[in-house]
Amino acid sequence: MVMRRHFAERAYVSMMGLGFSSGIPFLLVYVTQSAWLSDAKVPIAILGLMSELTLAYKFKFLWAPFLDRYDAPLFSRLLGRRRGWIVTSQLGVILALVGVAFGDPALWLSWTILFSLALGFAGATQDVVIDGWRITATPPEKQAPMSSFAEVGWRVGNLVSGAGALFLADGFGWRAAYLCMSAMMIPGMIAAFLAPEPDTDKIQPKDVDHPGLVATIVEPIRELMTRLGAGGTNAGIPVLLLVAGFRMPGYISSAMAMPLFKSLHYSNSDIATVTKLFGFWVALGGTFFASFVIKRLGLMPTLLLGTIFASASHLSLAWLAVHGDHGGGEFWLFATAVSIDDFAYAFASIVLITFMSLLSAPKHAASQYALLTSLCALPGSLVAGASGFIVERLGFGWFFVSTSLIGLPVAVLCWYVWHMHRTEKVRVVG
Repeated sequence: MVMRRHFAERAYVSMMGLGFSSGIPFLLVYVTQSAWLSDAKVPIAILGLMSELTLAYKFKFLWAPFLDRYDAPLFSRLLGRRRGWIVTSQLGVILALVGVAFGDPALWLSWTILFSLALGFAGATQDVVIDGWRITATPPEKQAPMSSFAEVGWRVGNLVSGAGALFLADGFGWRAAYLCMSAMMIPGMIAAFLAPEPDTDKIQPKDVDHPGLVATIVEPIRELMTRLGAGGTNAGIPVLLLVAGFRMPGYISSAMAMPLFKSLHYSNSDIATVTKLFGFWVALGGTFFASFVIKRLGLMPTLLLGTIFASASHLSLAWLAVHGDHGGGEFWLFATAVSIDDFAYAFASIVLITFMSLLSAPKHAASQYALLTSLCALPGSLVAGASGFIVERLGFGWFFVSTSLIGLPVAVLCWYVWHMHRTEKVRVVG
């Protein structure tokens, strides 16, 4: 019992460090870097195209099966398959960040694009293998707290690579900022070395059972659909539809959040204070509250609650859209509305992460989780592209009301999946 508790505590601490390193690269691929590109007078049309540099994060499921199946060069012999890939991907992130740092988009944009593509690929790969380790390192009942610790680390890393990099760029220049961000990967690398090795890494064959290219990609999908359809049901379809729709209201809503704030004449300082400073702590509260509720109510009831809560929270932004335009003077109205939305978003995210983690079989943990996260992100991201046109026709108030209403069919679908789960027609845990 003491050894199991020590193993879990070691996994939690390692998870926070790995979450931190996972939060570093994403913003540096484009979002933070767009400020550098703007300073370099890169044309706005090119800036828009460069936002596609983050596509690796949407399509990481394509190479995730190979990370489940094959060892990383050198490090897997020392650390095991998953931790070996974590360190390898972290080294890739460091090298890509150094490459971006020594470029100059004003003089040689192709250099920046090349290393940014490499950064996106390495960062997405790191996410895949960290998620695979998280799912296999601890038993199912520990997935909710593991997800919470991962989210805490990720949010701190995201804060460092967002606000931190911008402050460093103002004080010391962009090259120094990106070099400092590469150094920020070291804590995550240390966490990978100290993390416990999953039992599945010790027992799975490492030099045999290497099928062809198509079989490697198809096998995780086939296993997931077969498992979800156990008992002669077609449960796989509603479960995957639930994953695809769960965060769709949030993706569409978040696309128009910043335009709403600017339209209400809130200053950049007010926006930074509410979304970064207040938002950081509010989101942490939602993260740990979700873990607490899952433990008390169970996963499926909390998943239904998260669906309803996350969608209903958009009504706070609709309320803000109607009552918040007083020249930026209604600061606490602004802070309250955004905090409600942030808390609900963080709560729902942890519940969904836990659900997708338990859908993933240990043997295919990285592959299946990457597939599920891509499925979760793609539909909402595509629909969000039309959000500006909808606001033009409906206005901000009715726009956020409509995103809230999208959650109703998703909640019904969630109830249906819960019903199948209760009648043991769906085997959730891999």
